[in-house]
Amino acid sequence: MNNFKKIGLTALAASLVSVSAYAGEMSVAGSASVGVDNHSGNAGGKNLTMGNQLTFTGGGELDNGLNVALSFVLDQGDGVTAGTAPFDSHSITISSDAIGSIVIAGEGAGNAQSALDTTAAGDIWDNSFKHGAAETDYVGLVGSDATSNKAINYTLPTLMDDLSVSVSYEMGGAGVESSTAYGVTYTGVEGLSVSYGAGEAASRTALLQGDLTTMKASYAIGSFTAAISETESDLTTGTDEELSSFKISYTVTDDLSISYGEETHETSGQTVDEEFSQVSASYTTGGMTLSAAVQEATGLGNTAGAAGQADRWKLGVSFAF
Repeated sequence: MNNFKKIGLTALAASLVSVSAYAGEMSVAGSASVGVDNHSGNAGGKNLTMGNQLTFTGGGELDNGLNVALSFVLDQGDGVTAGTAPFDSHSITISSDAIGSIVIAGEGAGNAQSALDTTAAGDIWDNSFKHGAAETDYVGLVGSDATSNKAINYTLPTLMDDLSVSVSYEMGGAGVESSTAYGVTYTGVEGLSVSYGAGEAASRTALLQGDLTTMKASYAIGSFTAAISETESDLTTGTDEELSSFKISYTVTDDLSISYGEETHETSGQTVDEEFSQVSASYTTGGMTLSAAVQEATGLGNTAGAAGQADRWKLGVSFAF
């Protein structure tokens, strides 16, 4: 009799599990890249770089109309210092036309302001430019993206055509307080995109607390695209900074494009600005992209003359599969 009861309970449990399961799909996409770059000036030397990652995504629509999706990234080069390699960005998204989109994310979450603060020229500064005898790395602006890696990003449902509004909340953690941010993007004019975002630098260190704002615009006409951006970091008691940028791109063919961009980093109390420029080209065929760029930096460390200069060129090939 006891054996029959066990069989019956097992069957009941299996049926309950099957009732709560919904049809969904899982997929895996990958990318890999190989590159070589050369640093001139004080840094000097050539480097060979490699990158690879796999992105697992999956989800489906529930009977109540909600869409639920999971994203998880494996990246061998990420999270080493945190002891989490090779695990990278991961999130769960719940969405519908009625409620908009809610993203609950761990590492790599970002927020509504940091999602917009990539410069118009593509963050040329973030290329390990170094200067001086100690070869000190360039230091970027204080950011609003909390290091706690615990965030909720919410994109509101459509309020009006061509207007996207998002808000976010990042939870506190070691060395950082909880913070909020918002971002707005308008694309109601053909070829034009305008964005504005604001967030908080929520460090527990007084000199790193303050507000950040980002303004961006781009306009495409024919084969040309022009873009500008400006991000300001206004700290309560620390050093204020501003990073402005522009870029002009020309699409030669559907596969080939060239561009020129500049970035200027101004720091309060400094007489020398840090400036960056780049000429780049890319060619895409199938799932392969070939790229080349020449970059120049001046005023690194707010230092005039040769001590603050650095040049860099790089070649790369990336694959999407």
